[in-house]
Amino acid sequence: MSAAHQNLTFSGMQPTNTLHLGNYLGALKNWVKLQDQMPCIYCVVDMHAITAEAGYAKPEELRKAVREVAAAYIAAGVDPARSILFQQSAVPAHAELAWIFNCVARLGWMDRMTQFKEKTGKHKERASVGLYTYPTLMAADILVYRATHVPVGEDQKQHLELTRDIAQKFNNDYNVPDFFPLPEPVITGTATRVMSLRDGSKKMSKSDDSDMSRINLTDDADMVAQKIRKARTDPNPLPQDDKGLEGRPEAENLINIFAALADTPRAEVIARFAGQQFSGFKSELADLAVAKIAPIAARMRELLTDPAELDRILVNGAERAAALAGPIITETKKLVGFKV
Repeated sequence: MSAAHQNLTFSGMQPTNTLHLGNYLGALKNWVKLQDQMPCIYCVVDMHAITAEAGYAKPEELRKAVREVAAAYIAAGVDPARSILFQQSAVPAHAELAWIFNCVARLGWMDRMTQFKEKTGKHKERASVGLYTYPTLMAADILVYRATHVPVGEDQKQHLELTRDIAQKFNNDYNVPDFFPLPEPVITGTATRVMSLRDGSKKMSKSDDSDMSRINLTDDADMVAQKIRKARTDPNPLPQDDKGLEGRPEAENLINIFAALADTPRAEVIARFAGQQFSGFKSELADLAVAKIAPIAARMRELLTDPAELDRILVNGAERAAALAGPIITETKKLVGFKV
């Protein structure tokens, strides 16, 4: 990576349905910490949201969801005065660079993207072209700011590798070796993959039919506690060590959640509760989850009572983002040969 590129973090989440504990532990909690390490840009990726049926042709729902996700960012600790917080579609440079990157990326690269295959299954022909080219838009999101660091979970690592490939190919094709940086992944901790409270083999998801499978960031204290107490476990006591978690996905999930919420190594949590029944452990986990999540939910509710203020924050963030992206997209278009 060129020394000329200042360290900068970029990340974003889709405004589809309510954010949940997995989003908080896997991303938001780490975003908040990154603010102390380098400048950060956090985006509500509404252009990505319309690539799938869940977000397509639902304008009022999308507008509401954008505010809700922005409120979740702020409630979790993202500070719009320190970090840039904005709505993706408000900065046209994302779409402009995505088109250029569509012409840099190769079909063979896109065909290797496993997430597209997972999302479409046997119905690839019914998917939108936008869903297929989602990774080139993601590359544009990152590189239009020349971001150097991207917090990613396991499911996005392949997309970040593609971003690096696109940056490298553009730099080579236009003979500008250090024009775009090759962004580094910021790999988050053990609880990045928070699993369903009803099935420890499935990732906690906004799209799961059962609301009891996840803790939403909008859940009040009583609901958080109830969901933890009703979370599926097995009949055996908590294990004595890590090996004792093998083949026990629900037990492992709850221990991971406890460790992440408490900012404690998993081994310490296992040692503390070794041999105990799940009822006592769940009671303590419920108290911990309430202490961490209920204030976020309360702050979200407060923020959502003033949509005009949320809109003002997003507009201000978009202006700041556009000021950074403007010179970079202008320079890119000159390199390509567009008249600017």
